[in-house]
Amino acid sequence: MQTRIFGRTGHASTVAIFGGAVLGKLDQSTTDSVVRQFLDAGVNHIDIAPSYGNAEELIGPWMHQIRDQVFLGCKTEKRTKEDATTEMHQSLKRLRVDSFDLYQSHAVNTLEELDRVTRPGGALEAMIAAKQAGLTRFIGITGHGFDAPAVFLEALRRYDYDSILFPINFVQYANPTYRRNAEALIAECRKRNVGTMIIKSICKAPWGDRARAFHTWYEPFNEIELIQQSVNFVLSQEITGLCTAGDYRVLPKVLQACENFTPMTPAEQEALIARAGEFAPLFTPA
Repeated sequence: MQTRIFGRTGHASTVAIFGGAVLGKLDQSTTDSVVRQFLDAGVNHIDIAPSYGNAEELIGPWMHQIRDQVFLGCKTEKRTKEDATTEMHQSLKRLRVDSFDLYQSHAVNTLEELDRVTRPGGALEAMIAAKQAGLTRFIGITGHGFDAPAVFLEALRRYDYDSILFPINFVQYANPTYRRNAEALIAECRKRNVGTMIIKSICKAPWGDRARAFHTWYEPFNEIELIQQSVNFVLSQEITGLCTAGDYRVLPKVLQACENFTPMTPAEQEALIARAGEFAPLFTPA
């Protein structure tokens, strides 16, 4: 599988980044199978969070075997220095590790949330202290929603984050405002050498009131052809990699698509965006 340098971290991350949310509804036996699957695919970057059910406890037994093989990113939704510090130590314990490679403020979806993270006594102070103490090497920020790219452009003005995680998919890119802001964020990340991780790459539509056939909180593409096109589209942007979807039944197809990634020409990307009307964007303006 192709690797790309994850910004200033210098880590050669596989273009498929294992999204730990997939473990949230699984048992240990199924988790073991999923872990072997992504390791067999060569994936060397993990993104996990305490908000992903029991994911940290489930993958914890594996960490003593694989810690030296993977770049480990964790997150917190806590917004104060005290609460973020407490949750960080809880995650370290559940994951059975001494430190993270990357620790991130999670689900920072609005400027108000960003204010809470970056104000005096906010979670950012906990992360800076953790870096000084050797508990994390790098500091990042993540989020989703229509305003995510604009929020993170502002975040980079306030602090020189090492990584950003936000949504891109061809359906969402049909909205010119979202696309413009996303492209501006990618350009700024390239300028600053900030690692960029992408979520929601295979999003087809919101579930709405329909029964959920998968564990993802959006309806994913399930046909390999559209998954391949979606992955090709995202990885054709100037980003580091994409986080795999949060359902273990879809995971093998996403890993396969990442292994078979073929860059899309600008014309091919525009042709795919032109199909967006067949589906529905996950995020719309407020």
